[in-house]
Amino acid sequence: MTLFDDLGEDVPLRGVPQRVVSLVPALTEAVEESAPGRIVGATDYCTHPDRLEVSRVGGSKYPKVDDVLALRPDLVLANSEENRPEDVERLRANGVPVWVMEAPATVPHALASLRRLLTQALEVSEPDWLVTAEELWWETKPERARAVVPVWRKPWIVLGRDTFGGDVLHRLGIANVYAGHEDRYPRPKIDELRARFTEGGADLLVLPDEPYLFTDTDGPEAFPHVPFVLISGRYLTWYGPSLVDAHRELSAAFSAW
Repeated sequence: MTLFDDLGEDVPLRGVPQRVVSLVPALTEAVEESAPGRIVGATDYCTHPDRLEVSRVGGSKYPKVDDVLALRPDLVLANSEENRPEDVERLRANGVPVWVMEAPATVPHALASLRRLLTQALEVSEPDWLVTAEELWWETKPERARAVVPVWRKPWIVLGRDTFGGDVLHRLGIANVYAGHEDRYPRPKIDELRARFTEGGADLLVLPDEPYLFTDTDGPEAFPHVPFVLISGRYLTWYGPSLVDAHRELSAAFSAW
């Protein structure tokens, strides 16, 4: 049967996939929790579920394509933002069906995409975690803080427009001051970032621990006297089962605001 991924590309499956290689940590977790045993290969960064013991095929940006092919997958999972088009095309040229998930801009977008992947491509029943996540994240709380959200330094990179992490924060009442920027991941200079606080445009610094590992001594020191919150990058940017715990943990992290 032929399905279509989020980008409208053909995914010619030869039956229900039983051997899946995931090049996206969030998708690895979502599939393994919903269809245990289907994942046979994953990236070095696929750390969840903790019990996952499968062949490793390198990183998301630079997977070892030959190792992926050697696993004889029925389906490979990729993401339009995390994976390179040339790797996807090489896999397809070798006859491997690839499902590319579009980088989600919102929580509902991500969950709708996951529902289609799981129920249509993998033919599993709608998982309980997905329904629970939809219920938890449906409400958007009133704005209670305006934040700058770095995801990297040297150079500084922050969340901009149409990002999943930005929508997660928005639904918790934390506005992203760069949400209106033309870029999804702007690279402002440190002086500009500091000015957001001194001029009153922002009142909170949100520092995740991935992809850059911000800590209480690495990140906050660049913004003297600015209130900051350290959060789990997984809870901020992973779409899937982690969204259930993320709602509770992030709500607690911002409870003082």
